[in-house]
Amino acid sequence: MHRGGDDPPAAALRAIRAWVRLEQAFAAFNRHLRATTGLTGAQLAMLRIIAELAPVTLAELRSRLVLHPATLGQLVDRLEAKGMVTVAPDPADGRRRLVGPTGQGRRVLAAAPVAGPVRLRTVPAEQARLTGLADALDDAVELFGLRSWGGSGGSELPPESTGRYGTEAGA
Repeated sequence: MHRGGDDPPAAALRAIRAWVRLEQAFAAFNRHLRATTGLTGAQLAMLRIIAELAPVTLAELRSRLVLHPATLGQLVDRLEAKGMVTVAPDPADGRRRLVGPTGQGRRVLAAAPVAGPVRLRTVPAEQARLTGLADALDDAVELFGLRSWGGSGGSELPPESTGRYGTEAGA
């Protein structure tokens, strides 16, 4: 079924090239972050959010973010292990855990570039452009046949791989 002026194979190849370019950019950005900060893009984004909300409970992070609880816990565990955040009992309610950046975490944030999806929160962009981007990314999940793996935005971990905060053991 041919619609519009584009030859379907040419349009498909253009979409594939754009996707490959995006994947390569994310991979290069993550390599740069690992080399300069020791963090991944996801870890840096989580550190930024924690710093903005600090002190924040794990429960509040879970309610605000579109991440599987195990994925959130895994990110927090890794940031804590790297000395970027502290996780401590809430003095008002010992059952809750408060998360906040360490001095080292704040220094990393000050030096790290603002790139990737988290950048959308800080740069001016037209609503129509952001809506178009969201629609295109949703279309990509559908057209690439990834709907089964594109649930709520978080990765699913089997129950036996969870640790202290519902995180992957050994993470």
